[in-house]
Amino acid sequence: MYSASDLKKGLKIEIDGDPCMITNFEFSKPGKGQALYRCKIKNLISGNTFDKTYRSSEKINRCSLMSYDFTFSYIDGENYVFSNNETYEEALLGIDLIGDLKNFIVDDMSVEILFHNDRALEITLPNFVEMEIAATEPGARGDTATNVMKPASLANGYEINVPIFINEGDVIRIDTRTGTYADRVSKR
Repeated sequence: MYSASDLKKGLKIEIDGDPCMITNFEFSKPGKGQALYRCKIKNLISGNTFDKTYRSSEKINRCSLMSYDFTFSYIDGENYVFSNNETYEEALLGIDLIGDLKNFIVDDMSVEILFHNDRALEITLPNFVEMEIAATEPGARGDTATNVMKPASLANGYEINVPIFINEGDVIRIDTRTGTYADRVSKR
């Protein structure tokens, strides 16, 4: 168990059996009485945020979160199937949990999945992924004075803005945290 003085931003705690994370933290010590710890808390299952105030004498439950390494296997209808690297058990993650990260998942990609009581909460991809440009318009010669960007499509249909010198067939590195172009890996 945590004491109220252990609270800080980013700490994961358990409230009413649900895993939660402290997103904002404020300490105040009134002239009389105990210190107060005001927290803005996000429920990691539902995504709801709420405010909660703790007194310095209160105890807070630790959250039992486990993180495992998985490898992407295949897509089964609406679910993405991942295989545990140690036990080879499969985990099925729905599109609601994966969200926009689906655009960056490639075959045999290593990912990290966070679990709470055998329920997947969050998936973390590598920071960068390399993908090939499927379609883009050719860039105009001599237009290099500024950082000119143009739209491009990947094989999975994801639209991304790339520099004007990128052509169809080029392999680029994409930042999976922001979904933006990072750099060119190789020319066609």
